[in-house]
Amino acid sequence: MFLLSKISWLAIQPLSVAFALLFIGTVLLWLTFRRSALICLSSAVVILFVTLFTTAGAFGLQALEGIFPRSSEGSEDVSCMIVLGGALETEVSTARGRLEFTQAADRFLEMARLATAFPDARIVVSGGDGSFSGTYMGDAEASAVFLRGLGIDASRVIRETSSRTTHENVENTKEMVEKLALPPCLLITSAFHMPRSVGLFRKAGLEVVPWPVDYRTSGKVSLRLDFTQPTANAQLTSTAVREWLGLAAYRLSGHIDQLLPRPD
Repeated sequence: MFLLSKISWLAIQPLSVAFALLFIGTVLLWLTFRRSALICLSSAVVILFVTLFTTAGAFGLQALEGIFPRSSEGSEDVSCMIVLGGALETEVSTARGRLEFTQAADRFLEMARLATAFPDARIVVSGGDGSFSGTYMGDAEASAVFLRGLGIDASRVIRETSSRTTHENVENTKEMVEKLALPPCLLITSAFHMPRSVGLFRKAGLEVVPWPVDYRTSGKVSLRLDFTQPTANAQLTSTAVREWLGLAAYRLSGHIDQLLPRPD
């Protein structure tokens, strides 16, 4: 499942699809199948234009980010938190011998803030090395180093180091949480990732309190043209497509009960 998801995403992300259509269209044009070539080339241009020069990606992410609001600050008595991996640049961190973070660094920053505010809270960090090689330091392994550097007792951390996908995060974390008889935990992950994560925890029968972080949009995005930041637009579109496809795949496979999980 892990290898299939990784390979599939390499093939179906927007820029890969656009490149494939450009290549096929060029070959078809050379073979004089002009109508088929025109369809492929036109489709590639449309995908590239939408990906680079519209707010479609941000709009798609915004729809996911707004589903699970965070509880009011101070309303939770935090005794346990689950932090999902994805905050670490695993290859760079391993090669450099120091922690380097992705855009999802807010997951670790919020973990540290809550760990300081609630000194008795247990911290479950789930995330191994999600690369093909499996030779890099994962988020769970790095979390103890990160917290120790901030003066937080790393013995509070329960590390789940083998998961490579969100589904594995949940399956492996459930075993740990139930074995330790921990109360309902805060679930810390990116806001756009929260619907899929909550859906998986619900399916697994484990109660969590959503605590979204790492917002990528302002919450006020409308669909429009945007020629100012094509690189950022491409990244947002790629992230949005991946998350929506992840929801669809998990629903079809029965890992979640709803295409778009929502608050109860």
